[in-house]
Amino acid sequence: MSDVLRSVRLTGSMFFLVEATTPWMTQAPAANTFAGAVLPGAQHLISYHVVTGGSCWGGLAGQHPEPLSAGDVLVVPHGDRYFLAAPPDAATTYDDEEAVSFFRRMAAGELPTVVNEGGTGPDRTQVICGFLGCDVRPFNPIVAALPPVIHLRRAAGPGDRLSSLIDFAVAELRERRPGGRDVLLRLSELMFVEVLRCHIARSADAPDGWIAGLRDPLVARALALLHDRPAQQWNLASLAASVNTSRSTLSERFARFVGQPPMRYLTCWRMQVATRMLSDRRAKVRAVAEAVGYASEAAFSRAFKKHTGASATDSRRG
Repeated sequence: MSDVLRSVRLTGSMFFLVEATTPWMTQAPAANTFAGAVLPGAQHLISYHVVTGGSCWGGLAGQHPEPLSAGDVLVVPHGDRYFLAAPPDAATTYDDEEAVSFFRRMAAGELPTVVNEGGTGPDRTQVICGFLGCDVRPFNPIVAALPPVIHLRRAAGPGDRLSSLIDFAVAELRERRPGGRDVLLRLSELMFVEVLRCHIARSADAPDGWIAGLRDPLVARALALLHDRPAQQWNLASLAASVNTSRSTLSERFARFVGQPPMRYLTCWRMQVATRMLSDRRAKVRAVAEAVGYASEAAFSRAFKKHTGASATDSRRG
């Protein structure tokens, strides 16, 4: 997971605290309508929301809302429209254009990090809102493996690192200190990674998918080798021998969990590593080709264009 998060350039873009009084509703349009305004150059925007006090309802637009209590987390991995509200049928007070304007100003640091919402009712809710950018092209198996929405229930107890991060975040949001903006953006990334870890730990019953593959000893060893040594001249036989199994067993288990054969996965991973390396305009295409296991620049260039639709040279320039 660390390999993928590093390769897809996870980057915090916004982090703020909403203090709301009933009745209230906050909604966000599809992320592709405002991602460019808050994090120019990001391919994809992920949002997550942590209820730190009170309760509310939330979910994807047009779907039945789920109740959220203090400590719960709502993640929207694929940029769908979503909302948070209390009560669940509260009316919105702004349109998509106003929402995009708010996000743009918040990302630019023009607004305070604590936002007040709602009416004059008796019930109060406090929610941390975090937004992060990342790459999804050419290959991001983590985002691809996540469902449209994740509702993570609070699990306080020994080893609950998320609660410590939440307390730190709330204190930082309420008190302006030197470097606070950078601290908040790093906290945004840390909290999201911890939410991912909790989601993976609680998805033990997932029958298949990349996340399930991380828990399968055989598939996990194969994934670790491919990630650790993308330049090695792997084939199915050598990978199977390295994880002490037969080619047929590895092929079946890997495809069942990950959704594609090992060598196709290796190609996808090589292209993602190459894309990250090419983001450095000083990178030489030949050096990138060697780093991801291609004997010649020409062979790499053909594979890269076939997989991504762009030439390696254009990708570096971009």
